[in-house]
This record gives sequence, structure tokens and C-alpha cells, in this order.
Amino acid sequence: MPDPRPERRARLLDLLEQHKAGAMAVTHLPNVRYLSGFTGSNGVLLVTQRGARLFTDPRYDIQASQECDCSTKICAGPVWPELAKEVRRQGLTALAMESDKVSHDQWLASAAELGKPVRLKRAKGLVEGLRVIKSASEIEAIRRSVRLNSKAFQQALGKIRPGMTEIQVAAEIDYRMRRLGAEGPAFETIVAAGGRSALPHARPTNQQLKANQLLLVDMGASLDGYCSDMTRVVHLGPPPARARQLYDAVLEAQLASIAEVKPGAACAQVDAAGRRTLRKRGLDKFFTHSTGHGLGLEIHEGPRIGRKPEGVLRPGMVITIEPGVYLRGFGGIRIEDTVLVTETGVEVLTSTTKEFLVIPT
Repeated sequence: MPDPRPERRARLLDLLEQHKAGAMAVTHLPNVRYLSGFTGSNGVLLVTQRGARLFTDPRYDIQASQECDCSTKICAGPVWPELAKEVRRQGLTALAMESDKVSHDQWLASAAELGKPVRLKRAKGLVEGLRVIKSASEIEAIRRSVRLNSKAFQQALGKIRPGMTEIQVAAEIDYRMRRLGAEGPAFETIVAAGGRSALPHARPTNQQLKANQLLLVDMGASLDGYCSDMTRVVHLGPPPARARQLYDAVLEAQLASIAEVKPGAACAQVDAAGRRTLRKRGLDKFFTHSTGHGLGLEIHEGPRIGRKPEGVLRPGMVITIEPGVYLRGFGGIRIEDTVLVTETGVEVLTSTTKEFLVIPT
């Protein structure tokens, strides 16, 4: 399979022409990785018509030479002065920069370092726009991450018992991910028991799990740089009728949204399908976030699957579908899968059962 990085940089240069800039300084590290392969924590990638060059520090001398398909410059001091020298050496008069990824002070300092006649131009979301559509190799990487994530959940599920703390459950999940080969969790694993499951982004605490509680787990693995994302809710002991009714309502909403996923579908249309289903049961007001988001090298990427008209789905997009209902004092239920937009519709990548699982007490 041909190396995708040169073609990615060529597409970026085409976009830069539209912005009247012949070069770009890429600072956001996931974008640096996408365009060059570099995975270190300090690096700026200069992309010009002459080629690409990574500027980093001596810690990454060997790593950069192993990972990058472009030339590298190891800087004894800050990287930006060296990059500015290269910009002037090439006679560039306009340099694009990710204006949404740097502070105002950084922007001013960068402009001052470049000096005249180089103009710094705002380039918001250009590389992220390229990343929205995944290549075949990226889709396969996400598939592997999703499979690992599901397997880690199944293994951890067998260890969960009343008396464990939320933190201990999260640690068990993270351990299983790493044992299966993940670089680590794609984000801080969410484990929330009982009434705390009504907090959509709860952080695990030392609260102990008890019988007759809901337990919400939102987890994702990072494997070869690519993320997965899944949420499941289980019950410690037989669930009461109300919990089953809420679970069934959320599952119905999720399936309704998944059914709308296809090329050309508006992202807002996918979101609306699940909300309509919940509205019939009087539950839509308890659905307090968007339906989903793209994922890839980062856990949150475009497109956003929400109420606002922010675009349409295209083949090769990988998104989550994750409606939820959150009731203060009772708990919350969210069901989340990672799905792929195909040429003809949708493929659900997550294989974990969506039955309302019961943990024996």
C-alpha cells in the first residue's frame, strides 16, 4: 500500500492555494502526525511547495528520523526561530498557521519572529478537514481499535462486583486494554454508578458499587494512534421496570439515529431521529448533549452530529452515535457505538451486545 503522507500534504497545498498561502506551519500534534508520522510531544511541521520539514528538539533526533518521511531539523533551542529562518531562506511571503490551535500571544510572537515581508495567515481547520474522510488503512486501524475496546470491556465485565470503587473498575478496564495491546485509553475512562450515572462526563471516584445500581461505562482504546469509543450501561442485580423502560427508550433512539446514517444525510437529521423517538416518550428534555462526533487520531473530530446544520455525511466518515437520558437522583443511560459511513449506508463497527446486561450480586 502506498505511503499516504505525500498525498495528504499535496491536498493540503491545494487548499493553501485557495487561502493565498504557499506554505503552512502545522503545530497541532495530531495534524503533525497525520502529515508526517511524527508522534513526539514537540514538533512543528513546515509544509511548502519544496517539500516538508519537521522542526523538533534533540530528544526526538532518532525518533523523528525513524518516523518521518520528510527531512528533519533538530533545534538546540526553541524551534520557531529555526523555522522562521527556513521560511525566509525559501523566500516565502505568506505562511499559514493553525490560528485555532495557538494563543493570541503565540500568534503575535510567531509573527514577530517571521518579520517582514512574511505575512502570517489564519488557517483554521484545514488539516482537520482532510482528516474527516478516513482512508482504507485508517478505517482498518479504527476497526482494530474498536475490536480491542470491545474485548477489554468483556474481560473487565467479568471482574466487576459490588464493593469495588468506580476508580477500581476504571483501572481494571484500562489494564485490560493495555494487556490486549492498546497504547492506553483514548480518553479518561468514565465509570459512574447509581445516581452519578446521570453525569454524562462523570469522573471515576472512590464511591463503592452497590447492589441494585446502574453502572455506566464509557471507554475507548488508542491503538496505533487511532481511537475507539463505546458506552454501555449494566445493572448490578436485576433491574427495576423503570430502568428497563429507560434503557429500551435510549436503545430505540440510538437505532433510529443509526438508521439515518448514509451518504448525503444531514448530521442534524441523524440527531433529530433519536430526539423524535425520545420525545414520544417525554424524555427528549433529558437528552442534554449532541448525538455523536467523528473520531480518528483524536477522540473528538468532525463531523459533529448535533442539532445545528453543520454538514452532511460522506463515505469514509467514522462517527459515534450515543444518545442518552439523564435523570437527577435516579441515574443515566447512554448507549454508544462507533459506526462507519459506507458508500451505501452504515456499518456498525462496535460488536458488543446492546442487551441490558446484569451483573450478579
